[in-house]
Amino acid sequence: MTASSTDRPEFYRFHNGEKARLPFADTEYQARIKGLRARMEEAGANAAVFTSMHNIAYYSGFLYCAFGRPYGLVVTESEAVTISAGIDAGQPWRRSFCDNITYTDWQRDNFWRAVKSVTGSGRIVGYEGDHLTLMQRDKLEDFLEPLTMVDLAPTTMRQRMQKSPAEIALIRAGANVADVGGYAIRDAIREGVREIDVAMAGRDAMELEIAKRFPDAEYRDTWVWFQSGLNTDGAHNPVTGRALERGDILSLNTFPMISGYYTALERTLFVGEVDPASLKIWEANVATHEYGMSLLKPGVSCAEVTHAINDFLAERDLLQYRTFGYGHSFGVLSHYYGREAGLELREDIDTVLEPGMVISMEPMLTIPEGAPGAGGYREHDILVVTEEGAENITGYPYGPEFNVVG
Repeated sequence: MTASSTDRPEFYRFHNGEKARLPFADTEYQARIKGLRARMEEAGANAAVFTSMHNIAYYSGFLYCAFGRPYGLVVTESEAVTISAGIDAGQPWRRSFCDNITYTDWQRDNFWRAVKSVTGSGRIVGYEGDHLTLMQRDKLEDFLEPLTMVDLAPTTMRQRMQKSPAEIALIRAGANVADVGGYAIRDAIREGVREIDVAMAGRDAMELEIAKRFPDAEYRDTWVWFQSGLNTDGAHNPVTGRALERGDILSLNTFPMISGYYTALERTLFVGEVDPASLKIWEANVATHEYGMSLLKPGVSCAEVTHAINDFLAERDLLQYRTFGYGHSFGVLSHYYGREAGLELREDIDTVLEPGMVISMEPMLTIPEGAPGAGGYREHDILVVTEEGAENITGYPYGPEFNVVG
């Protein structure tokens, strides 16, 4: 006999198994939620509905896999509950430090019915203006009937920008793993090898290292962008099957992902030899990198650092070859979720660096094809802002002395 629609629940709790070991202790997540509630009170919100991967993971420990389904975290004055789809069964409960509700898919919008079971109706609801789609915003208003809505995305971003000691320890481990991938890539470089073969060597080395360091973690999303020749002109160009040739400029980019936390190593290299025009540009970018790192210290603004580096490059007639900002924050982010846009080294960002922030220095110069020294030159280190200055936690060497290989 088939159950009728009236017998089938809209949502339920499926607390299957024991809680998993998360990247941080419960006290870490409790402190984050406490800080969030203070920010909610300041903003006037008495319920928050988060829908982004980064905020849900930051506040609960659960990193979802959407596949077109909505996911959420609801926080009120007394509750914190992740909302997940039935296809995930008990995994969201095990990976959430807090409570979890599973919604069913036999009826459209059971997600919002589950959310409402926590928030109630007629509340002042906080949401993420940089993530919630127009369609889902309409549904939030239809189902929750809020008195009003407030955008919590800016204040949660500011909270995520300030790292706890536990976060810095995880980021430091990630930087170490990125170095492991860098050395594996260097060892794989030789004439005739394809970009994809080199990239796989780096990725495999990092995944093995993450599994060794974090035996209780979930393993996903670690990747490498290894580019050669013309393919180095953009920082985010995908890997190809191009075979390496002697004299090629290379761009090594390793990205270990540990429980949603992103770190990176990026380096310029050459296969076998580097011509004089390329060497001149490379050395200039290395000098820019070193100068930029010397500027990172508490009390200086992102804009001030950016303008100083702009002047440094302009004096060398190279500023026209810069293609993006000089660095960004780290934390719960990836190439498809998250970004702490308030901590980027750009002209329009006035955020002042403070101890506990983590930021990269990554100047890039792109010389167009056909010009002497053509290609993309980029160095990338991760620095933790301290009381006195900044600590560089990247170990893999940069510059021509170590990175003319193969």
